Amino acid sequence: MGIRSDVNVLGRTLGQVLKEQEGEAFFDLVERTRALVRDVRAGGDDAELRALLSGLDASGAENLVRAFSWYFQLVNLAEEYERVRVLSGIQGVRPQSIEQALVDLRAQGVSAEEAEELIARLDLGLTFTAHPTEMRRRTIRHHLVEVARDIPTLDEAGQERVAAHVEAMWSTPELRRLRPTVLDEVKGGLTYVASIAQALPNLQRDLARGFRQVYGRDTDARLPLSFSSWMGGDRDGNPFVTPEATREALSLHRERARELLLASIRQAYSDLSQDETGSQGQGQEPYRQELQKLHNAIRDGERVELLPRLEALQARLHADGQHRSADQLLTPLLAVARVFGQHLVSLDVREHSAQTGAAVARLLAEAGVEPDYGNLPEHAKQELLTRELRSRRPLWPAGAALPEELEMAVGPIREVQAATRLVGPRAFGRYVISMSESVSDVLEPLLLAREVGFRVLPVPLFETLADLSRAPQVVWELLSLPEYRAVLGGDVQEIMLGYSDSNKDTGFLAANWALHEAQRKISDVCRRAGVRWRFFHGRGTSIGRGGGPASRAILGQPAGTIDVGLRITEQGEALADKYSHPVLARRNLEQALYGLMLAAARPAQDPPAEWTGAMDRAAKASAAAYRALVDDPAFIPFFEDVTPIHEIARLNIASRPVRRPGAPSLSNLRAIPWVMSWTQNRANLPGWYGLAEGLRELGPELARTMYAGWPFFRTILDNAQMSLAKSDFLIFGEYLRLTENHDLAARLKETFDETVCLVQEAVGAELLANEPRLRESIGLRNPYIDPIHRIQAELLCRARSSEGGLDEFERPLMVSLQGIAAGVRNTG
Repeated sequence: MGIRSDVNVLGRTLGQVLKEQEGEAFFDLVERTRALVRDVRAGGDDAELRALLSGLDASGAENLVRAFSWYFQLVNLAEEYERVRVLSGIQGVRPQSIEQALVDLRAQGVSAEEAEELIARLDLGLTFTAHPTEMRRRTIRHHLVEVARDIPTLDEAGQERVAAHVEAMWSTPELRRLRPTVLDEVKGGLTYVASIAQALPNLQRDLARGFRQVYGRDTDARLPLSFSSWMGGDRDGNPFVTPEATREALSLHRERARELLLASIRQAYSDLSQDETGSQGQGQEPYRQELQKLHNAIRDGERVELLPRLEALQARLHADGQHRSADQLLTPLLAVARVFGQHLVSLDVREHSAQTGAAVARLLAEAGVEPDYGNLPEHAKQELLTRELRSRRPLWPAGAALPEELEMAVGPIREVQAATRLVGPRAFGRYVISMSESVSDVLEPLLLAREVGFRVLPVPLFETLADLSRAPQVVWELLSLPEYRAVLGGDVQEIMLGYSDSNKDTGFLAANWALHEAQRKISDVCRRAGVRWRFFHGRGTSIGRGGGPASRAILGQPAGTIDVGLRITEQGEALADKYSHPVLARRNLEQALYGLMLAAARPAQDPPAEWTGAMDRAAKASAAAYRALVDDPAFIPFFEDVTPIHEIARLNIASRPVRRPGAPSLSNLRAIPWVMSWTQNRANLPGWYGLAEGLRELGPELARTMYAGWPFFRTILDNAQMSLAKSDFLIFGEYLRLTENHDLAARLKETFDETVCLVQEAVGAELLANEPRLRESIGLRNPYIDPIHRIQAELLCRARSSEGGLDEFERPLMVSLQGIAAGVRNTG
């Protein structure tokens, strides 16, 4: 069976359930709606469709939305299985695989020794974050997982089991009754660790086998891969991430790591049954004896020198001539131990610079050091902080209770300190400072950590356009301070780059260029300072937040800016799309590693001056056009009219509010609801607006040259193609009925059409001509997602004109938000 057959079977199964549960009349309504939508998209009159939808009551609208939403949920599963089927059938060297990376490296003249050195210095750090656009309840995800397991047997007995789960899902509420807690988010994010753990041994074998095939000898190289999490440690604007929540997250990490290790040890114990050489029948089974000791120690919660003991066991197997057993039977345990250990994932702590600054000000005032720290100029803050860091005396008496405000700031550091004592230093990652603007922002967490007696490595997060422009100077000043270098020592300096706020600040093209230039200049600063560095990219799944295929994004990084690797956030529904199945997990990880290895091997080289100068001009033109739109006094009312932003704020999708503290504004609106709002109405504005003006500034000939010869620019336009292709102004027109500002509406439509033409001119083809599968997927989905959009627009119109407001229509609207997210897939 192929994907079309799978989709047909799943669709018929859903139809049968709808007939049985809701009756023939409802099934006929679904089919009639689908037919009318198809006719309208083909250019037919929409009068009958409008009449049908306007005649629905709230309950009928909800059920109709649910029917089309469930179709998407099932189609998504079929598409994922098709990817598994295709990947499993690939013979020879897989494109964008670890072996392909080694083939390409050798072709570039990289020797075996140089390839080993490259892999040894790199690390791809993937970070699960609590930014869930994944809105499904865990109960629903359970049913979907079970359906996915039976797709390979749809032509056999699997159909009945699938029908049973579809039947159960139809009668299960999709919406959470309560907003998820921080621990709910932690549990949801860690769901995918099991799939990743199953993929790791294959990836390790891919590396060993590929190296042998390409370079003709064995290697001891390890997967340059690690995992981190923000869930339970990300305090920026989230009052629910308390020290207690951090403690619970760390405890859950240890519990899941123990379960994973014990299962892996039990499997290795079953496999490594050999006796001592020459003592057959004596029952010595030395490998099992060592594994039993490890099992018992981990079971009892002891901190174990895990890797040294397992690597010693591997060496012993080789010494005993048990090479295949070492490479095949011990590798699964060794791979899991290397990547997940007893810590599972490294928990970062993130806090807003204003909060760390306020905590330090309170601490200094209470200690009688400085009563007005917050109002000091930057140079005075630095002088005070460096003086305090040179001193070892605590500012607060040891053992004395801290005021609540200070305890909330210091408590998470105390919790990660306790966790490192239990399972080792990898339990804690880094301390990320949001909205970093100055050197003092980076020094302040060091003072808080000193009060606990714990060393943290701070990571400045530069987010706005102004902050990105200042970032190289801030990093240079920071690395010039002896007091800071004493803390950093020989460790890697991480610098985090924010995509969402810079995009919201200045638009798609200018934000991408600002990020490019920040990386290039910060890399030069770190080289001059003699410090190893790693960029941490806060990419979302949507193009408006830096999203797109990981390998493409990594290969698009400026040459010479990947020193010891990269960190990347993994957010929202990306976790399910990438890691729900071990084959998918393996594929996504190998593609990212492929991109990392090749990008890291490129020597530092500035692009041609003609290109950088042109991009400076294009970015300015693009930013000016974008700011002219969002600074228009009519824009925010227009945005609130034509998007479901207020409805998204009521959806229980995350533990954090949709805005940072302060009066409502575009600047304190979080990126997920901003981007999600524009994907719900299919305008996708954050992923393309302002690009037309930039391309006009470049001119078609130069744009084509840059697209052909510059990976960075090619990545920008390829991501823009995806965003433009997923935009749909036929659908957006339904939402324009909600506003009276026809001038802005016409302006967006005109700019969109121009952007499509200019992008196609630059790439020399129609949108997504180089990605036919994605193009086909978008076309196939439209007839099924169109009804949900149209119903959502109808319900928004009713809710906003009703005396009861949103209350009467809340449930069907919430279900429509979820259905569109499932159909569009990369939502926020």
